[in-house]
Amino acid sequence: MLAHLEQAVAQGTFRRDLFFRLNVLTLRIPCLRERRPDVPMLVAHFLERLARNTGVRRSVSDEALRIMLSYDWPGNVRELENCLERACAMSSGPVLHVADLPTMIHNAQVQAPAQADNGKNNILPFSELEKQSILGAIEQLNGDKLRAAKLLGIGKTTLYRKLKEYASQP
Repeated sequence: MLAHLEQAVAQGTFRRDLFFRLNVLTLRIPCLRERRPDVPMLVAHFLERLARNTGVRRSVSDEALRIMLSYDWPGNVRELENCLERACAMSSGPVLHVADLPTMIHNAQVQAPAQADNGKNNILPFSELEKQSILGAIEQLNGDKLRAAKLLGIGKTTLYRKLKEYASQP
């Protein structure tokens, strides 16, 4: 975005003084596809907020979460939030399944294997994604394991058991 404004100033289509007034601080927030370990935390956050608003607690099936982790989220966090709101509206039960997700999300999952991956295997086992999500959440929260468990939507006992498993792995 900043490069576009700099270019507009150079072309004379954007006021130079206004550019310098607006250009106090530049933040680069990576897109959601570059922060896949954040997806489970964001899912837990949005489902918690929806539960407060509607009074209905929901969770996401492992398969639905796997698909959400593999989706590129071109609309970033807002698209993820809207996806969950729609899934909650379409679901009749407490667990959100793949069928509850918007069609374009599971269609993208079907199309993805057909695309060439240039020799790279980007498919990770679910256990590895789970491990990355848990460890990433704890790191982002500066070691606050209880808060990480809450945001991930898992119990503290489960979190500690998983951490113990990860410590015993080679």
